[in-house]
Amino acid sequence: MKKILLSALLAAGMMTSAAQAATPTQQNGGSSAIMLQGFHWNSSSYANPDWYNTLMANVGDLAGMGFTHVWFPPPSDSGASQGYLPRQLNVLNSNYGSSAELTNVVSAFRSKGVQSIADIVVNHRVGTTGWSDFTNPNWTTYTIAKGDECNCGLGNADTGDGFSGGRDLDHTNVGEVQNGIKTWLNSTIKQVGFTGLRFDYVKGFSASYVGQYANAFAPDFCVGELWDSLDLNNIDAHRQGLMNWINANGNACGTFDFTTKGLLNDALANGNYWRLKATDGKPQGGIGWWPAMMVTFVDNHDTGPAESCGSGQNLWPVPCGSVMEGYAYVLTHPGIPTVFYPHIYNWNLKTQIAALMKARKAAGVTSTSAVAIQSAQQGLYAAIVTGGTHQLAMKIGPNSWSPGSGWTLQTSGNNYAVWMK
Repeated sequence: MKKILLSALLAAGMMTSAAQAATPTQQNGGSSAIMLQGFHWNSSSYANPDWYNTLMANVGDLAGMGFTHVWFPPPSDSGASQGYLPRQLNVLNSNYGSSAELTNVVSAFRSKGVQSIADIVVNHRVGTTGWSDFTNPNWTTYTIAKGDECNCGLGNADTGDGFSGGRDLDHTNVGEVQNGIKTWLNSTIKQVGFTGLRFDYVKGFSASYVGQYANAFAPDFCVGELWDSLDLNNIDAHRQGLMNWINANGNACGTFDFTTKGLLNDALANGNYWRLKATDGKPQGGIGWWPAMMVTFVDNHDTGPAESCGSGQNLWPVPCGSVMEGYAYVLTHPGIPTVFYPHIYNWNLKTQIAALMKARKAAGVTSTSAVAIQSAQQGLYAAIVTGGTHQLAMKIGPNSWSPGSGWTLQTSGNNYAVWMK
């Protein structure tokens, strides 16, 4: 993330041989960003009001909590209600609401100082009436990767993993695919007011194209979804994959820290808080190697529940009763933290989440803040994080811990506490 995630990278001294960054820039206080995922798996089914108007009603409230960016669902017409089977890219009327409503809510956030991130699905596409009749923009079957399930792809081989839900696009196709995506980003997506990009299913195509598309758009925030299987016995291989992907896109786009996500899942479900500390003493996830390029999260529309513990997809959730422990970790640690919309309003966790966000901002914790882990054992993780103006001490887990004298408790709850000094 050239403007958001690369800020203060070299000064923080957090680089490793796993990654070589482009020269970082400090712009717009980017290292202090906090992102809201502004939807969940069931949002596309909302009506009266639809999702965009549901979001509109909470713009002021969310801005007041201190979010700098809000991640929107895929904006284009889609063959699936959630938006992840893009059909007519240039049509921005979707199950979430109308094009006008989308523009209005993005504008409303911008008026409150909150920038908007578009969910970009360009690994695949579906036809308007059949498997491959791409319209608006019109593309030929030369845009479909050879070997696709439709047996109609006249393009070159896929540059990543296959996706059976739609036609895999041939990103080596310059005229229709590369130029078409760049035109769509700059002529349709940017015109709505979006300033950031979230790339969906990036393991489906070469990272070099993510870099190309991001550079053409020049986002102030860019993050990719690189979700691979995690072997808890080989953590370094997983986070190395995150580093390799960022390097391969030319450092134009950061990634969600799925390594940290998996470690939190195990710690919160099984008490294995020791997994959160690496042998070098730093955090074990991607934030331990390249925090400025990591976007951390507790759950999202894919991994966790939606409005309640039993709803949504639940593909890789943290235990429902441990959600606030997860936030106590990501909202006090380096990386750029993400908060999931339903946790605020449907799970009634707004007060607790807002208190953690307030503590992070008050202490001046950024994406590259230093972490001194105090304890990482069965039943307990504790750390002191140095912000720009103050220090935060935090603990999660059922075992007791205190940072000692001179600290003021900021917030606490079931199995978590945060202090400031």
